[in-house]
Amino acid sequence: MTNRWWKLAGVWFLYMSFGLSMASLAPLVEEIESSLRFSHAAMGSVMAAWQFIYLFAAIPGGLLLDRIGAKWGLAAGALVIGVSGILRGVADSYVELLLAVSLFGLGGPLISAGAPKVVSENFTGSQRGFAMGIYISGPGVGAMIALLATQPILLPMMDGNWQRLLQLWGLMSLAAGSFWLWVARHEHRHRSESEFGREIFANLKSLLRIPAVQLISVMSIAVFGINHGMGNWLVEILKQLGLTAEQASLWAAVPVGVGILSALTLPRLATGRRRFQILIVLFSASVVASTLLLFQPTGLILLMTLVFEGIAAGSMMTVLLLTLVEVPEVGERRAGTASGFFFAAAEIGGVGGPVLLGSLFALNGNFDLSLAALAFLGVFLIAAVFPLRRWLNPA
Repeated sequence: MTNRWWKLAGVWFLYMSFGLSMASLAPLVEEIESSLRFSHAAMGSVMAAWQFIYLFAAIPGGLLLDRIGAKWGLAAGALVIGVSGILRGVADSYVELLLAVSLFGLGGPLISAGAPKVVSENFTGSQRGFAMGIYISGPGVGAMIALLATQPILLPMMDGNWQRLLQLWGLMSLAAGSFWLWVARHEHRHRSESEFGREIFANLKSLLRIPAVQLISVMSIAVFGINHGMGNWLVEILKQLGLTAEQASLWAAVPVGVGILSALTLPRLATGRRRFQILIVLFSASVVASTLLLFQPTGLILLMTLVFEGIAAGSMMTVLLLTLVEVPEVGERRAGTASGFFFAAAEIGGVGGPVLLGSLFALNGNFDLSLAALAFLGVFLIAAVFPLRRWLNPA
């Protein structure tokens, strides 16, 4: 296996540990709330804490990455995420857990911006899309491991000690960082990186004048609101349908598994005008999933609902990001700056989604309003595709 494929494996491992940490709280909500004595609304703020920090760290993180290079930038991200996991495992109050989760927001941008950077530097043509689909599957695999293994396997093995489990995920991030340093040991910083760092703010200012970039940025907020809101609260939504904690975690793994397949297939097909058709399909699948959950489905209907959710969650962000990079005024030269701003804007939704769902639950004691809000965001995204298609008008 050539060195670039080893690098891709390293990036995948990093993103997998990213997904582990990101999804680690969802199957432990009941245990954490009982242990630390706080409400769903407070838990929603904890779940959203790292996205809030991410908002402000994304662009500086991208700038740091371009100054020190992908090798050390990704390793630093893994270190911060690992420390975040370990600190979660020693938290014994709301504030301590909030701060530990917030720390993840400083390391996350280095992974999010560093992964496409490594792919763009090592792959070209159709292989670039294939490589991007592979590494994008990493968070899904990590989330699936957290959801499938937490309640039925790992928590019983650790005598119900959720703190030790969160520390285990932190150690996994440190292992991923060590593996990355090994596969990237011959990596050298590109000569253009320091120059890019000096130009980043000028590029960002000009990018924000492009209507398509403005609309995609707003759409990214809605996409992350749906993905992070549903991703963090799906286990609790399923438990409200009458499932046990273990059953809910198993069922919640269905959309994650489907999302991995979605990430590996749909982004490769999203070229030219077909990209906009795929976006409409993905956003429609999200609306269908949120709407069906309102009717408390069971059995086969519940399975279909979760499949729709997985199709949407697996590819919405990737296809929208590919659309941004291929805006004519963006191009490869400014793709890094545009991607950094994309994630910075998107994390407004990353923060808002979990908080919104937790707060709406607090209003009436169920997730009906929360699911209706997610469906509304999906309808907005469908409507937004049409002006976006007119502005870009691909050949």
